[in-house]
Amino acid sequence: MTICTILSSTSCEEEELVGVSHHPNWLTFTRSPVNQSNFPRVLTCINICISCLCFSLQNDIFNHRDISCISFFNQGSIFFLINIYSDLSQLVLKYLKDTKTNINNVIIMTGDFNIRDSLWNLNFPFHSVHSNILFDIADSFFLALSKPIENFPTRFSDNNQNSNLVLDLIFTQPSSIEFNQHYIHPDWRLLSDHVPITVNIPIRDEDILTKQCLLIKGSDKENQFIEDFIQFIKNLNTSSIQDVESLEEVVQLLATNIEDIWFKHSKTVNITRYSKAW
Repeated sequence: MTICTILSSTSCEEEELVGVSHHPNWLTFTRSPVNQSNFPRVLTCINICISCLCFSLQNDIFNHRDISCISFFNQGSIFFLINIYSDLSQLVLKYLKDTKTNINNVIIMTGDFNIRDSLWNLNFPFHSVHSNILFDIADSFFLALSKPIENFPTRFSDNNQNSNLVLDLIFTQPSSIEFNQHYIHPDWRLLSDHVPITVNIPIRDEDILTKQCLLIKGSDKENQFIEDFIQFIKNLNTSSIQDVESLEEVVQLLATNIEDIWFKHSKTVNITRYSKAW
C-alpha cells in the first residue's frame, strides 16, 4: 500500500513510498518482491504475545506473491496457516492446483478468493467453476469450508449500483468442533471495503522454559565440573556387573551422580533470545 509520497532523486515528480504499516506489538510476514512488477499482495500479522511459538514464513513451500504460508510449533508438532489473495484471473488457484506439496497439519486457509457462489452467498443464484478448484485445493489440505455464525457480506460496494458480496472465506479442519465456525464483523469495517472476520484457534498450553542451568565455556566452574566427573568415572565400580539388572543399576548411578555434579557447578540464568546451549 502507498504510505506517502517522497522526494525523488530521478524525477522532479514525487514518488510513492510503498510498504506496510508496522506496529511494535505485531510481527509481519510477507514475501520479498522479485521486481517492481511482482510486489506481494498478501500479508500476515502475528501478535508478539504468541511469538514464542516460532512463526516462520515458508517460501520454500509456496513461492508466490499471493500466498503467505506460515508455520509454527505447538506441543512438539508443526502447524501451518495459509493466507491467500486471488484476483479475478484466479491464477493463484491454478498455481496451488498444479503445485505438489507434502505438508500436514494445515489448520486454516483463508483469504479474499474473489469468487461469487451460491454455496456461501444466499443472494447469488449461480455456481462458479472456480469453486470446484478451490474445494479441490482445500481437500488436499484436509480442510472444509467454515460457516459464519451469522451471514453478512464480506465486501461492501462503494456505490449503490453494485451489490455487496461474499468473497472472503475461511477453510478449517472439519474434525475440529472447536473452530469450524467464524464471525463476520460489519461494524468493524471502518474505511475498508472488506469486513474483518475472526475465528478462534485453540492453542494447547505449553510449558515454556524461562530459566536454564549452564556452565560458561572455559570458566573455572567448567573445569571443576570436568575434574569431578573424571574422578567419579575413575572411582566407579563396574566389577559387580553380571547381568542386565546390575548394568542398569550402574547406569542409573552414573546418571544420578552426573546430574548432581552438574547442578553443583552450574548456575541458573534467565533464557533470552540470545541464549546459547552449553
